[in-house]
Amino acid sequence: MLIEGYALNCTIASEAMPRKIQNPKIACLDFSLQKSKMHLGISVVVEDPEKLEAIRREEIEITKRRIDKILKAGANVVLTTGGIDDLCLKQFVENKAMAVRRCKKVDLKRIAKATGATLISSLANLEGEESFEASMLGTCEEIVQERISDDELIIIKKTGARTAASIILRGANDIMLDEMERSVHDALCVVRRVLESNKVVCGGGSVEAASECLSGGFRH
Repeated sequence: MLIEGYALNCTIASEAMPRKIQNPKIACLDFSLQKSKMHLGISVVVEDPEKLEAIRREEIEITKRRIDKILKAGANVVLTTGGIDDLCLKQFVENKAMAVRRCKKVDLKRIAKATGATLISSLANLEGEESFEASMLGTCEEIVQERISDDELIIIKKTGARTAASIILRGANDIMLDEMERSVHDALCVVRRVLESNKVVCGGGSVEAASECLSGGFRH
């Protein structure tokens, strides 16, 4: 199946989120949106139980503030390679935004290139402060979650910066799909080489047949 757009083998993080957005503003993140935890080797001694609870609340508030910065910049679609804390999903639902977690980094690199977005690994700027600019967002005509057979996937249609197309393969098992993928890859490589060299070498014994026809005249 050939699709005009980029097919992402992921689904939205919550069923309460919209499944289709027209002219979305897409943020591509290479970090997790789960609650922040202190790094290994750091220890904190707390004697007051209320302060311990305050630390736990602050851990989730840090992530909520990060999400708020991204949404205020105009993003209504957030794609991340990491996870998204379940406590933060409400922010996306209330803002009618779509969030997709655990995307492959290679997919986000291609999506960023096609939509004009910037794949960022941190919100921290040179001054050490966290910020998110609207210029980091990408765009397309439509992003939608569709069902194909028994599976659902997200399709980014008519990307803004560059054209993109996807081929969806379906088969009985993984072995068959792997063989189909190799065959399609080989065929695409052949097409690329033809376009690059502007030359074609005929196969299927055509060269030998032509040689036989030409040499036949000399024998007579």
